[in-house]
Amino acid sequence: MAYVTIPKDLSRIQSKVLFRLTKRQVICFGAAALCMILVMLPFFLFAMYEKNGQPLEVFLGHLIQNKFIRPKVRIYQTNNLYSALVRQSELEQEVKRIARKGR
Repeated sequence: MAYVTIPKDLSRIQSKVLFRLTKRQVICFGAAALCMILVMLPFFLFAMYEKNGQPLEVFLGHLIQNKFIRPKVRIYQTNNLYSALVRQSELEQEVKRIARKGR
């Protein structure tokens, strides 16, 4: 025959909710598990995540530069050698004209 002990003080008996745990224990255990997951998740992502052959820290570096550091509108500028030569010859001709007037 099975033997079950019955406590004499019934005010100390706590009702078990889940897996023989009280409601307070279930809430605290769940909160601790959630905190552990949140702390471990960044380390797991840095170790395992890879996009286009780049680890997460490189990908995040490029993302931060693109969104926050570099300017949004890039101005298109060319360095045309021909136009620089034309401006130089025009300046030289202007200097010659000024030198002729000064004589």
